[in-house]
Amino acid sequence: MINALIIICAYLIGSIPSALWIGKIFYKTDIRQQGSGNLGTTNTFRVLGKKPGIAVLLIDILKGTAAVLLPLLPFFADSTVHPLFLGVIAAAGHMFPIFASFRGGKAVATSGGVILGYNLPLFLILIIVFVIALKLTKMVSLSSMIVSAAAVIYVIVHWMLTGEYALLILVVVLAGFIFYRHRENIKRIKAGTEPKIKGF
Repeated sequence: MINALIIICAYLIGSIPSALWIGKIFYKTDIRQQGSGNLGTTNTFRVLGKKPGIAVLLIDILKGTAAVLLPLLPFFADSTVHPLFLGVIAAAGHMFPIFASFRGGKAVATSGGVILGYNLPLFLILIIVFVIALKLTKMVSLSSMIVSAAAVIYVIVHWMLTGEYALLILVVVLAGFIFYRHRENIKRIKAGTEPKIKGF
């Protein structure tokens, strides 16, 4: 029963549609009907601006971190579910949120939050890779996929050195999620029509 409850909690945490709620409550705007229609950080920046974009980014990151840290709560002390599995569930909740008709974001920030809660050095490395990639490409989507690929390379090396397979499985699954959710972006990148950010 405890295992079922902790998994449900991880999904519900991931399902919190921060971009949707912030847009509707503070700006009377449903960002699913504007921009890319995606419930994520990038579309929030484009549609609502910098401050709500930062708020959504932080909330979405913390969703992943909170899910990973759930086993630390006394109520879930007897749970045998691996924290990283809870992170995957939270990412799935972000992509298919029950609170937003199962239309969510691409889980980049939430996946980052999962890694933040489990492996801080890897998180910091990926932040650096993302900033460099964004500076070079000017495309958030491509930078997100580059970071995903970098994370996979890191965990493969980490697995070879330490034998820890849980982090390897998690990152491969999350990277798969991210590439799958960016399949339309990949088409636009190939066609040269993917939007680029300005002033970065």
